Amino acid sequence: MVPWKRSRRILLCVTGGIAAYKIPDLVSRLKKLDCEIETALTEAAETLVSPLALATLSGRRVWLQSDFLSPGRGFEIPHIHLADWAEVVVVAPCSADAAFGVAHGRAANIVEAAALATQAPVLLFPAMNVHMFENPATQQNLKILAERGQRVVDPAFGLLACGYEGKGRLPDTDLILEEIAYALSPKRDLEGKHVLVTAGPTREYLDPVRFISNPSSGKMGLAMARTAWYRGARVRVILGPASVGCVHGLEIRGVISALEMRDAVMENLDWADCVVKAAAVGDYRARDRADRKIKRDSADELSLPLIQNPDIAAEAGTRKRPGRLLVGFAAETNDVLENARAKMDRKGLDVIVANDVSARNCGFGVDTNTVRMLSRQGDFSFSGSKEEVADAIWDKLSGLF
Repeated sequence: MVPWKRSRRILLCVTGGIAAYKIPDLVSRLKKLDCEIETALTEAAETLVSPLALATLSGRRVWLQSDFLSPGRGFEIPHIHLADWAEVVVVAPCSADAAFGVAHGRAANIVEAAALATQAPVLLFPAMNVHMFENPATQQNLKILAERGQRVVDPAFGLLACGYEGKGRLPDTDLILEEIAYALSPKRDLEGKHVLVTAGPTREYLDPVRFISNPSSGKMGLAMARTAWYRGARVRVILGPASVGCVHGLEIRGVISALEMRDAVMENLDWADCVVKAAAVGDYRARDRADRKIKRDSADELSLPLIQNPDIAAEAGTRKRPGRLLVGFAAETNDVLENARAKMDRKGLDVIVANDVSARNCGFGVDTNTVRMLSRQGDFSFSGSKEEVADAIWDKLSGLF
């Protein structure tokens, strides 16, 4: 998901690190997101990644060191043109030498000069040998850049091209895209807010191998979390057992059962300015969980006594402090609005988001949704991808803080 609805202008600066070989994939992914991409390479980067490949993938020329203050292009002043054109400048990989150059205003090549001249957000993705990254000189340069407001994203841990293992890898493309999305987010209305989101299903085990659950994928809850992060919030997610993709920027705590989710929510309740209860929590659990696998026998029926799980949203409602928003979700199959309103009143919610999970393209596991948001201030309907729906919900919630 990207938080923009028009083509965005991205200046991608590639410096002399072996991780430059990953950049064509990034360019290709950005192009699919309808971005305009200008690419600038240092002289060292030219030996590591093909300018022709980058030009082909981006659909634009690639700016090389030979273009920097060249007699033939001096009238263009390429680094100023690029710096003014860009909405975000991405330096990936950012070598130790490039970090030094930008931190100390060296401007020795087209990349350093453009990064120094731009007024757009600058994202730096250091990638190098682990000992080079940990060297106090490199750390000092990165600290200088961060203190000046440029966003320095830590490298990933893993096996490095030099044979060492440690912190120094260029992050995965998905993570880089998330950081670009964050930098280009048009809204920062949740800056300074703490948002707690529950997402995914719970599992209530009957024995060591069987459990009661539901088909929730966690996609709607994670869309609420991710769009809140784009808007500047600090976000914690209490996540049930669900398969998820990139969760960069979110603080994730995994849980299994409803009781575990309840405990995690209550531990974080005082921290939160807004609680979004988007998880599909099991209402019942086994009264007596079997220690061993329940075996098939000759009986045609099996009775399993169940008891109610705690109502997490209702308990959060009783502990609500002034200024904290409590948002619930209601997955219904009939009488959607009536059931949702009753749930909102019964649990002391400020807002409830209801949908008919039996309807086409808005149930569990799909990427789209159609919802009705009910609040004390009015009712609203939203439809689209789950990320688009989440963004529309935050448009309304941000005015309630």
